[in-house]
Amino acid sequence: MAFDWKSLPRPFSVLAPMEDVTDTVFRRLIASCGRPDVFFSEFTSTDGMFSPGETRVIHRLEYTEGERPLIAQIWGNDPEKYLRAAKKIADMGFDGIDINMGCPVSKIVTNGCCSALIDNPTLARELYLAAVEGAGQIPVSIKTRLGFKKLHTEPWAEFLLALKPPALIMHGRVAKDLSKKPANWEEIGKVVELRNQEGSDTVIVGNGDVKSLAQIDHCHEMYGVDGVMVGRGIFDNPYLFNRDAPHFSEMTRKQKLDLLWHHISLFEDHWSGKKPYRVLKKFFKIYASHFAGASELRMKLVETESASEARALLDSVLETESTESRSAVGC
Repeated sequence: MAFDWKSLPRPFSVLAPMEDVTDTVFRRLIASCGRPDVFFSEFTSTDGMFSPGETRVIHRLEYTEGERPLIAQIWGNDPEKYLRAAKKIADMGFDGIDINMGCPVSKIVTNGCCSALIDNPTLARELYLAAVEGAGQIPVSIKTRLGFKKLHTEPWAEFLLALKPPALIMHGRVAKDLSKKPANWEEIGKVVELRNQEGSDTVIVGNGDVKSLAQIDHCHEMYGVDGVMVGRGIFDNPYLFNRDAPHFSEMTRKQKLDLLWHHISLFEDHWSGKKPYRVLKKFFKIYASHFAGASELRMKLVETESASEARALLDSVLETESTESRSAVGC
């Protein structure tokens, strides 16, 4: 059955696209903890997809069937490459495509890409229409911000809604603010109001500073968004989308380290020989936290040079914990 943004439950949840984070391994890990309603890929360069360095880019679009529904996010500034990229992504079997019109990284916006498109609506329209043409039957959504250097919420949203995207994902900051200021959900609410006034059937997704399912429910009730996208909040709690699980900070050391062991194994099984082990180290802080000796263990994990070395360290820690537990029972 084809993916349809409108068929999702209200409110629905989305895991945000994050550079060097939301690859196929991380998505599978989160699915094992409690899946969101929609997954996104890492954002992928349309230039890179059709360059001699394609192999350094195309891994961003690897996935397994267990990660559906899965949206591939793309960025760039060439309509012809958007057309070709959308065709390729559709042929690869993705459930949808999303255009990144929100990334604020300076080296990207300097080339007129992502959030720079907020001040270049003509090119934004060309890119969107090219992607729609290439995508065929799969939906093409847009993820953006409230403005480039200053708030431009309503004029920008009105322009985007006129394109009739099936979904519009609004990050509650302007690009200049990066992630330094609190997300402005009142402005996201204005986009919902504008959508309703125009009688548009575009689904509105809010994004920014959400760290729990309770907050997702609140944003739906307070601001009228159909769904909520979660980014950095997943680092605090990999079980964020699981209503039946306690917060990760409340779990035992063994539960946390067992999940880390699983993450390391998934990474090794899928990326061995393709990605350097050091990429995995950025995740260690998620697991080695909120228990006695966490910082010391984290330092030891960062010093490891391979997945097997890290798993051996975890096995040692877990065996020590098991021995201590048996001793306590014996007493």
